Amino acid sequence: MNYRMIAFILSRVLLIMAALLLLPLITALVYGENILPFAVTIAATAACGGVLTLFRPRTREIYAREGYSAVGLSWLVMSLLGALPFVLSGDIPRYVDAFFETVSGFTTTGASILNDIESLSRSGLFWRSFTHWIGGMGVLVFLMAVMPLGGERSMHIMRAEVPGPTVGKLVPRARETARILYRIYTAFTVAETVLLMCGGMSFYEALLHAFATAGTGGFSTRNASIAAFDSAYIEGVIASFLVLFGMNFNLFYLILIGRVREALRSEELHRYFEIILASILLIVIGTVRRYGLGQSLRHGFFITMTTLSTAGFCTQDYMLWPAYLQTMIVVLMFIGGCAGSTGGGLKLSRVMLFIRTAAADVGRVVNPRRVNRVQMDGRRVTPETTGAVYAYVALVMLILLGCTMLVSFDGFDFSTNFTAALSCISNVGPGLGKIGPSGNFSIFSTFSKLVMAVTMLFGRLEIYAMLILFIPSTWKRR
Repeated sequence: MNYRMIAFILSRVLLIMAALLLLPLITALVYGENILPFAVTIAATAACGGVLTLFRPRTREIYAREGYSAVGLSWLVMSLLGALPFVLSGDIPRYVDAFFETVSGFTTTGASILNDIESLSRSGLFWRSFTHWIGGMGVLVFLMAVMPLGGERSMHIMRAEVPGPTVGKLVPRARETARILYRIYTAFTVAETVLLMCGGMSFYEALLHAFATAGTGGFSTRNASIAAFDSAYIEGVIASFLVLFGMNFNLFYLILIGRVREALRSEELHRYFEIILASILLIVIGTVRRYGLGQSLRHGFFITMTTLSTAGFCTQDYMLWPAYLQTMIVVLMFIGGCAGSTGGGLKLSRVMLFIRTAAADVGRVVNPRRVNRVQMDGRRVTPETTGAVYAYVALVMLILLGCTMLVSFDGFDFSTNFTAALSCISNVGPGLGKIGPSGNFSIFSTFSKLVMAVTMLFGRLEIYAMLILFIPSTWKRR
């Protein structure tokens, strides 16, 4: 284990985080608010980063163990320090609550313990939504984009932070791949901000909602979320960008370089739009008598995208809808966005591989002599990849059940406990029962909030970057 290299990466992450904290500090200055909470946090974060720079690595080689460990530790430390402004400002007085909210922000879960969002300071709201934007693409990917790390083995960092069953480079250099991803990410954020302003939002609210959409997180500046604006235009803009942010960013790069046909041949993309259309149709069928056709289409599109992309924005209380639609929402929470998107969940490509592998295994049982190859986009999927998919799904189920069991000690109903755990592992936000669109996570105990915060980190980092921190052999020098 190259401890000095891990310290080097952590130092750079903390220094970048200190620089990013300047934005909410500037926001506090603009609105005449107390800058001390952010100034103290910046000083503490920069000091920690400065101390870690003293441990200069003898070699900058990064292997899988260092890459995953660095990512897991970075996200944990960022969350611990990122909670300080909320506590110091009094926006969220209890540290555990502030930690939960910060983890929910960085992991783009959007689960909240706040009962009165609008009472927060402007700078606090900015930092809360900005954590979505930082966590959406990943701060380690940002680090790779702005400075060299460990040569081409820095791909181990990207694999640990970018969601999906497989992660590849768009171009030969990993650093340039990270830059391309962030350029696309930033361009979409700017475009959405402008379009939301055209719908009547102020620049401040448009920017914060664009942050939350880009990271598919779902934090809003209003207690009633997007429903507070009561605008079909705003809902349409946000839902349309959720479609984009729920797609694989590699496809946007292919389109930019003129390989449009190759991008459009993606099987995952086809299934993605089929699920969207089918979900909208089911919602329309189930709610047309309540709202009428036009409003059913409007709510169907928005709720489908906010759930499938795992953003978690709210416009309607779907707890009042038929039971089959609530079940469909839970299924969408499981599936999540495409691989290589900012969405959570299992990822659509992983679900597709899981189903195809299971079908091939069943085929071998029925006819042992038959060769059943699993394919995606016309290419054979290696047994290593299908095995990894099986292992990942199994781990998700174990963590989901474990989290459900632990939060059950608070005494709430199964629907609340299960969807709370599912929301955290899939990074969705609202669930069913007491944590539906009209509720939040403040009802849980301190213990449950800590369990769910850790579960959110497991979900966002796709288990392994967090799991490796708890394996004793990780920390052995050889």
